[in-house]
Amino acid sequence: MNTKTAGVQSVEFISINGGRPRLIEGRVAEESLACISVNGMELATFMCSPHDLDKLALGFLFNENVIAGPEEIASLHISDSHCVDIWLTHDFEPPERLIVTAGCGGGVTFDDLSGKHEPLDVAAQAAPAELAELMRRMLLGAELYKQSRGIHTAALASRTEILLQVEDIGRHNCLDKLAGAALQTGLDTRGKIILSSGRISSEMLNKARRLAVPIVCSRTSPTSLSVALAEAWNITIVAYLRKSRMRVYTHAERVVVDAKSRSSA
Repeated sequence: MNTKTAGVQSVEFISINGGRPRLIEGRVAEESLACISVNGMELATFMCSPHDLDKLALGFLFNENVIAGPEEIASLHISDSHCVDIWLTHDFEPPERLIVTAGCGGGVTFDDLSGKHEPLDVAAQAAPAELAELMRRMLLGAELYKQSRGIHTAALASRTEILLQVEDIGRHNCLDKLAGAALQTGLDTRGKIILSSGRISSEMLNKARRLAVPIVCSRTSPTSLSVALAEAWNITIVAYLRKSRMRVYTHAERVVVDAKSRSSA
């Protein structure tokens, strides 16, 4: 049996667990090739989860400074072959340089991360307990992960609630989908919190900077370059966020710890 629903695919496998092998019907995360075409020119190709491709395309174009907002989109069409064909309201000159990132599935970015960007001038704070609760809610809301495992999730949040949540096999794709979802709903990302199930690498940090998000949280680790960029760009990285435990790598002043908690630590 081999059937598909959005984001997952049914498969059969042999389960061996110290006894007689058993034939099991289960699910795995769906992976597909998708492309983005702008004004008739192919711009980027991704390995991704082939759902919410409109969000992926819109967010990618925003995060890569191709568009400033959805009003620049004249038309968007998704073909059966998972190609997102976008026409802009203006001419577009594709960048000469493409950078293959460290992201799952081979992400791409057109921004030279060694270039100069101004530090974020955004006031934001959150208590450790608030961040832990947001991470808990995000993990509970990861519906495709519950079905298949093997898929990342990311969320955009305020201090008290999850505002948007997406899933994809690529952690960097998740941040593009978040940006696209925010554009579609008119949600202002400035000053919000990003939570991710995956590693925070340099291109992830760059997408957060583009979204003007000053606090980026992960279940796992940052990289050396993401820490350096976060320090320069005035972004707080909170990693290994699991229940009440976490590591604050940069700009810890945003993670509020009251005097009682500090004295008992």
